[in-house]
Amino acid sequence: MKTALKQLLFTLAALLMLPFTLLFLVGGYVTSRDSLLAGFSQCLSLIPGKAGVYLRAGFYRFALTHCAPDAVVSFLTLLSQSDIELGAGCYIGPQCNLGRCQIGQDTLLGSGVHILSGKHQHNFDDPDTPIKQQGGTFHKVTIGSNCWIGNGAIVMADIGDGSIVAAGSVVTEPVPKKAIVGGNPARLIKQR
Repeated sequence: MKTALKQLLFTLAALLMLPFTLLFLVGGYVTSRDSLLAGFSQCLSLIPGKAGVYLRAGFYRFALTHCAPDAVVSFLTLLSQSDIELGAGCYIGPQCNLGRCQIGQDTLLGSGVHILSGKHQHNFDDPDTPIKQQGGTFHKVTIGSNCWIGNGAIVMADIGDGSIVAAGSVVTEPVPKKAIVGGNPARLIKQR
């Protein structure tokens, strides 16, 4: 019964978000989907509570590469790239910022987690050229299933299934499966 009710609420939210979704999809022919998503994400992030969770899921289902119906994207969380995949049962805490990423099933992100699109988004080799004009490379960061990323962590590299990242850590290198890491830069504390 509870699952059926949640599915009904998700369907209603998707219908309520239909005007936003159509505007987003049509706008994608005029300008970059990523720049559109940033604006829509900022607007939708301001809707509090369960209503916001369902409305965001209803919109992101069509705006992202993949968004599971039961994925939770919390209040004030911003998404900057449309190439985002949110797995079943994943939870994105409040005030997170997601770049190009894939988040696995049943993974938890605490408050204020930032997932960058890799660690080479900005080139800065030429000191005579403004950094914003030097380009960069966007990499899709993969966070496995059943992971827990602590509050305030910054993630720039892949994280294996079942891993835990301590709060405030900065992940600059890939994390193996079932590892517990922490620090800046994040280092292996122990295996689970």
